[in-house]
Amino acid sequence: MQPLTVKSNAFEEGGLIPIRYTARGEDLSPDFELEGIVDHAESIAITCDDASHPLFPNYNHWVIWNIPVQEIIKEGIPRGATVDSLGGAIQGIAYGRNRYKGPKPPLNAFHTYVFTVYVLDCKIDLSPKSRKRDLLNQMEGHILQQATLLGKFKNR
Repeated sequence: MQPLTVKSNAFEEGGLIPIRYTARGEDLSPDFELEGIVDHAESIAITCDDASHPLFPNYNHWVIWNIPVQEIIKEGIPRGATVDSLGGAIQGIAYGRNRYKGPKPPLNAFHTYVFTVYVLDCKIDLSPKSRKRDLLNQMEGHILQQATLLGKFKNR
């Protein structure tokens, strides 16, 4: 698998996620900069999970797929099952139902969030009612590249 790098202007790898990108702020999805995308890529999928959730490990906050291949994914992806501004990308069911739902740990809790970007050799045929596990099953055998970006947030 060829290496893929994911960065964001919103926060550095392992850094603090600004409140703007959390459910305590504007709840905007962060931007992503992808480096090293393979030439034969057909689509991109992204998930966001709370790796620190005490009851539900890797609690899913966001799932989106069929993003057109691009090196820059702008912040603030609109709510809704279908995202016309991203070529009809689909947002599934997670903590944010058909939308990005940013960090929202309990008061004084410090949680780590993992954004995973998948570069695929196809588009995924799933209903917007699908969840992360459905996406992972459909992506099996189609993942060309994968990279993560970790961010942390403490609710004060």
